[in-house]
Amino acid sequence: GVKVDKGLKPMDDSPDEFHTDGLSDLKERCTTYFNGGARFVKWRAALKIDPARGFPSAAAVQTNAEELAEYAAIAVEAGLVPLVEPEILIDGSHEIGVSAAVSEKVIAATYVALKKRGVPLQYTLLKPMMVMPGASCGVRASSQEIAMATVRVMLGAVPKEVPGIMFLSGGMSEEDATINLNTLNVLADSGLDEFKVPWVMSFSYGRALQSSVLKIWAEAAGTEREQEGKMAAEESALALYRAASQAQEGRYHGPHPSQIKASLIENFRGIRSGEDPPGV
Repeated sequence: GVKVDKGLKPMDDSPDEFHTDGLSDLKERCTTYFNGGARFVKWRAALKIDPARGFPSAAAVQTNAEELAEYAAIAVEAGLVPLVEPEILIDGSHEIGVSAAVSEKVIAATYVALKKRGVPLQYTLLKPMMVMPGASCGVRASSQEIAMATVRVMLGAVPKEVPGIMFLSGGMSEEDATINLNTLNVLADSGLDEFKVPWVMSFSYGRALQSSVLKIWAEAAGTEREQEGKMAAEESALALYRAASQAQEGRYHGPHPSQIKASLIENFRGIRSGEDPPGV
C-alpha cells in the first residue's frame, strides 16, 4: 500500500483548520502505484475539535469530505482499495460526547460526498479514530464507554455496504489500543441488537504496533547486543500483531507484550511520546 496524500495545508477561509493536498496529479500516481504492485492506498484528512472557535467549521467538514471522495474515486478507478481516513484529532479538552457528535457529523458528511461522487462503497475501507475525550480532558473514559460511543457513532454514519472499519491508534498506548479494539468486538458480539454491526472492525495501527519494536531495536543498535536486539524486536512485533489480531476477534485476554506504557499523542506537529495527559 501507499500513502498518496501530500500532507495538510491551511484552509483559505479558516487558516487554523486544514485540508489535504495531493489531488492534482493523483490519477497518474495511482496508475503508477498499481503498476508497481500496490493494491491499496490511504489519504488522511485531519479535523480539529474546538467548540469555542466553532471547529470543525462547516467549510472544513465539507472540503475534507469532498477531497476524500475525489481521492477514493480516483483510487478505485485505478484498481486500488482506498482507505478513507477522516481523522478527528485528539487534541483538546472536550468530553467524549462532543467527540461523538463531531465524529458522526464528519463521517456522515464523508459518506454523503462518496455517494455523490459515485464511489462504490463495497470497494472501500474506513479508517477513523475511536471516539474518545480530548487529550487534555479531565474526565477519563473507560474502554467500555469508548466502545459504546464508537459503535453508536459508526452505526449512525457508516453505510452497511462498507466491508470494514480499520481503526487508528492515535492517542492510545499500545495496550489501550488493543484493549479498546477487543472491547469493541466483544460489544458487537454481545447479542445486544443496538450494538450489532454489519462490518468487520479491525485495526490499521502504526505506532501501537511499532513503538515497542523501535525501542528494543534502538537500545541494542551499535552495541554487542545488536543481533540479540534485532531478534527481540522481531519477537516483539509478532507478539504485538498477535495481540491486535486476537482483539479483532474479541478474544484478547492479555497480558500485553508492550514495552511502552505511556500514551502516544498525535497532533499536527507529529508525535509526543512519553506524555500521558489527563483523559488519555
